[in-house]
Amino acid sequence: MNKTIDWPSYIEQMSLLLNLELDEARRTELALQLDRIAEIAAPLMAYPLDERQEIGGVWKL
Repeated sequence: MNKTIDWPSYIEQMSLLLNLELDEARRTELALQLDRIAEIAAPLMAYPLDERQEIGGVWKL
């Protein structure tokens, strides 16, 4: 599964949702960091799991 995420669009939507004011330099750096994190996580996300693999618990407050 290879998904390309539109980080600038994601950042725009989340900044509106969280009421954050980010200048263009911060948006650019944040998009770069999110891309790096996604690249690091890719092998873990691609790791095949058995269909009967037990899922983690869900904690609710």
